[in-house]
This record gives sequence, C-alpha cells and structure tokens, in this order.
Amino acid sequence: MLLGYLRVSKGDDQSTVPQRRALAQAGVEKFFEETASGGRWDRPELHRLLDQLRAEDVVVVWKLDRLSRSLKDLLAIMERIEGKHAGFRSLTEAVDTTTPAGRMMMQMVGAFAEFERAMIGERTRAGLSAARAEGRIGGRRRKLNPVQQADIIDNVLSSRKTAAQMARLYNVSEATVSRLMAVHRQAVLPR
Repeated sequence: MLLGYLRVSKGDDQSTVPQRRALAQAGVEKFFEETASGGRWDRPELHRLLDQLRAEDVVVVWKLDRLSRSLKDLLAIMERIEGKHAGFRSLTEAVDTTTPAGRMMMQMVGAFAEFERAMIGERTRAGLSAARAEGRIGGRRRKLNPVQQADIIDNVLSSRKTAAQMARLYNVSEATVSRLMAVHRQAVLPR
C-alpha cells in the first residue's frame, strides 16, 4: 500500500492541497496529514503512519523536507521504515528506496551524515582541548560568586534566613541553594 505523509509548518498560510494532488497522482491510497514543524519529533500523524506501516508498504512524500528538516531525524525515520521492511519514495527528489539505486542513494546519504557526525565530534573535542589549554573549562558560568555563596551558607546555617528566602534574594532556584548547602556540608563533615 502507498501511504502518503503531508506536512505544512505551523503558523504558515500554507496548504497541503498541492502535496495531496501530487501524492494522489502517484497512487497514494491513504494520507497522514498534519500541521507541525519539520524540526520537531513529536508529530502524532507521522508516528501513526510509522506504527501502521507493514512490510511492502511504501511511504510517499512530496519532498524530503516534508518528512524532516533534520538529516539526523530523516535517517532515524528511514531506519524505522527499513526496519518494517517497507519502502520510501520522495516525488520531487526522485528518491525511491524500493529500487537498488534508491537504496544506494540513501546509504550514501547515511554515510555522509555519519562522517559529518564524526567530524563534529572531532572539532568539539579539539575546541574543548584548546579551551582547557588556555585555562578555561566548559559548562555554564556559575550563578553565584564566592561572596554570594558564603553569604547564603552563613544565613542558612545561622537560621537567619531560609534556603527559599536566599534563593529569592539571589534570583536562583531553591535547588541551587540546596546543592550549595550539600557541597558545604560534605566539605565540613569529617570522613
């Protein structure tokens, strides 16, 4: 069975009519249509389509970007389709995994994506290493400087103020104050 997936972005004045027309001309028998961003993974109609997919079915889209705007997500969706022994066809890009050439094309796309992921990881590690060599460490900047931390510890331990009051005073979460107190207690308590 040919199953069509149609999508337009939220907030756009787009219509799925051109997509539906093209898919119907291609012989699509069942349509799954939604209004959602292609960058989001939580698309109910897409998941409904993938859940209903059976062996030998073919998922048909008008353009690849209707399925996903992220190469990583596109490859994950393709894996799910392949895992169900189904095929995929994009009308505009002429990608058809039901043919040997189409399967080879998707494998090449997957290989390039894997290469890009490896390169991103390598660049990230090199950047972190260079930052460490310059004395910088990764992560978010601390919300509280040492003087503020000491003030919170002093006020909470002396019971002049509660942890919640100190959190509001310094505009941080109560969890931040709790972690600060836990680290202080652990440093003070003998082992």
